[in-house]
Amino acid sequence: MPLLGLIVLTIPRWVMSLNVAVAQTPPNCQPPKSGEYLVLVRSPTPETQEKLRRALPPNTNSLVCRYLNETVTRTGTFTQLDNANSQVQSIRSLGLAAFVVRSPGTTPPQTSTAAEPQPLGAGYAVLVEYFNRPETAAQVQQFLGTDIGLTSYAQRPYLLALHTSDQNKAAETLKRLSDRGFYALLVNSRQVTLVRSRL
Repeated sequence: MPLLGLIVLTIPRWVMSLNVAVAQTPPNCQPPKSGEYLVLVRSPTPETQEKLRRALPPNTNSLVCRYLNETVTRTGTFTQLDNANSQVQSIRSLGLAAFVVRSPGTTPPQTSTAAEPQPLGAGYAVLVEYFNRPETAAQVQQFLGTDIGLTSYAQRPYLLALHTSDQNKAAETLKRLSDRGFYALLVNSRQVTLVRSRL
């Protein structure tokens, strides 16, 4: 009897530790092909993944994978940005963090964006710290509905959300971004170097 008790207690621990190990190492997400837009949703826990699965249509082919060292769920592949953004908005209404990843083939070439780094000029600049997370640019762009640039300020890279001579507009944009959870700052644009006018 003691031996049986030992076996009964040991097997669940082994199975549980195996499940944890498997759950912590999903495969890397496959990048989008040229002209494709992927919708990814942050889903670090089984509870989040299950909540998302219940909310998606039954025929959705979702996949849990790793993107930029985060566990996400890939919920769809689209050829039209509007369709991808529509799904993102639907998922965000559930309180989940979703974003669009686009393929390099859909990004305008750098030569079309006014190439050389240059001073931004007079006025006010609203910058967003993106912590080396490319999806933040897509989130800011979608939230504001405008093109986002890349700048250098105080020897660090920032997203350029707005450059304007209107201080009130700059302050309003700063507040909107901060309220949405972005790490934004308002600075004198003469101190900012424009690296790319559009991402």
